[in-house]
Amino acid sequence: MSAARRVTRRRMLAQGFAGAGALALGAAGCGGGDGRRPAASGSTRDTTWRDPVGDGQLRVAAGETMRARTELGAAAADLRTLTTLAHVTDAHVLDASSPARVSFLDPLGSPFQSTFRPQETLTTQVLAGMANAVRTLGPDAVVQGGDLIDNDQHNELVHALAALTGGRVTPGSGSRGYYGVQLGSDTDPFYYRPAVDAPRHPGLLAAAVAPFSSGGVQAPVLPVFGDHDGLVAGTVLPTPLTRALAIGNRALWDLPRGLTLPAGLRARSAGSPDGPPDPGALDELLRRALGGPTVRVPADPERRQLTFAESLSALRQHAGPGVAVGSGERLDYAIDVGDAVRLVVLDIVRRGGGSGGEVGPAQPAWLARQLGSAGDRWVVVITHQPLLSSAGGDRLLALMDRAPRVIAALNGNTHRNAISPRPTAAGGYWMITTASLIDYPQQARALSIRATASGGVAIHSWMLDHTADGTLGRIARQLSYLDAQGGRPQGFAGSPADRNVVLYRRAVT
Repeated sequence: MSAARRVTRRRMLAQGFAGAGALALGAAGCGGGDGRRPAASGSTRDTTWRDPVGDGQLRVAAGETMRARTELGAAAADLRTLTTLAHVTDAHVLDASSPARVSFLDPLGSPFQSTFRPQETLTTQVLAGMANAVRTLGPDAVVQGGDLIDNDQHNELVHALAALTGGRVTPGSGSRGYYGVQLGSDTDPFYYRPAVDAPRHPGLLAAAVAPFSSGGVQAPVLPVFGDHDGLVAGTVLPTPLTRALAIGNRALWDLPRGLTLPAGLRARSAGSPDGPPDPGALDELLRRALGGPTVRVPADPERRQLTFAESLSALRQHAGPGVAVGSGERLDYAIDVGDAVRLVVLDIVRRGGGSGGEVGPAQPAWLARQLGSAGDRWVVVITHQPLLSSAGGDRLLALMDRAPRVIAALNGNTHRNAISPRPTAAGGYWMITTASLIDYPQQARALSIRATASGGVAIHSWMLDHTADGTLGRIARQLSYLDAQGGRPQGFAGSPADRNVVLYRRAVT
């Protein structure tokens, strides 16, 4: 075993656990150390989760207060609520038993650290728990911000849409429900096995694939297309090799001896934490790795990989009654929510592969038309990838910079809570990024846009924690917190100024 393999993710998880008492599956209490219970709404204005003594164990804590941010306008009294939205992004619902997963690449480090996560069997439960919180919020619309699924599989999308919009969810796949790298019988020292490794959760894998019912968000869903919704590992176009692997009965669990990163790949790694940026390199690694020993697993035709058209069609069908989300090759559309707010959604997923955003040739003119026809409505522009880091994003930002009614650019993709002002001569707007459901802190964002007495607007934004009956959601949150390659060490929760805030924007002059 190489030196890089001696420090395993399993060991790092146990070290982060620091001897704290594990949640016993099905028997854990709901309160914190002082008896506080989590708010049923999931609103972090009321309660949230913290590690107050540094022992690796999350406990229910007091909520975060709302902070005023006045970089783009002075604080002013609210007059009325124009619309309330939820931004739920990067759920990465995945089939943890799929032979098309590339978990064996995770020991290579960046940019493959997201190919295995200790909480990865619980993605449907986390999404259903977030649907509970959103349903309590009662928004006018839910922006599903992209990367709803992880690996471009049909069964992932079926499970995710049921968890989000309501229905029966059957998370398992194959004849055994779960058959993957987290089995207690897997001898690879890298992977966390909940039945035998600290923190121990006997029975977790069986519970993770048990069918359950989700109440759904019970609000119109506005889909945004993400790279993982149409690309294998969010990077590679499906090929005959990946399609056969997905529905077949052979999986690669262990890193083959001698497999190393192509020269220069690590240096080029940047941007999204959920997929390597170089599709050619990933495709080459797959071909080389599959020459090594494989494991026989139960096959499942429901794991078939989707075309772009199939993914887009399913997302459009579940948008909700009366929601017109277009019908072209791109998921570009504009929708007016109430009488004072327009939401403009742009699909900037690379059709040739790659995890970064890329603006298409027709999109600047289309955006200009949507901004020009908004009238007196305030405008929020929504993408999956941040425009600042997307190829051609500067062309869209230049249009938005000149539009006095644009108040926010909203995105996911980076798995991080972040808010920054973009001052412009036209008044400026807020750049708002929301964390993922797959990595810690596993949060969504509520946004209440309100008219103010000054003639401007105030965007009240606060984070939502997922809520659920039972303990699976809490175990997922705890494991994501302990993950030494995950959102806690990478600071994905952001600062208090990135979470519960009131973002003021001055009136148009």
